[in-house]
Amino acid sequence: MHIALLGYGKMGRIIETVAQSRGHQIVLRIDLENAADLNMENIRKADVAIEFSGPHGAFGNLQKCMDFGMPVVSGSTGWLDQYPAI
Repeated sequence: MHIALLGYGKMGRIIETVAQSRGHQIVLRIDLENAADLNMENIRKADVAIEFSGPHGAFGNLQKCMDFGMPVVSGSTGWLDQYPAI
């Protein structure tokens, strides 16, 4: 499976290690320094996105994935007051 990691901190790196050990490929890593790289062209390389950015970026990342038609799993907390909008 080709995975996009949205949030590349401690948890993102752990997910990367586990995913690669199971034969999956990380095709996109998004963090604060390259947030603009979360676009249609780059996300199309992935089969799924895993979102672990934290409350500051989760809603925007999830909204972009929805707009792009990308399946996404979120482990971020602190943004759930905006859940109905997603």
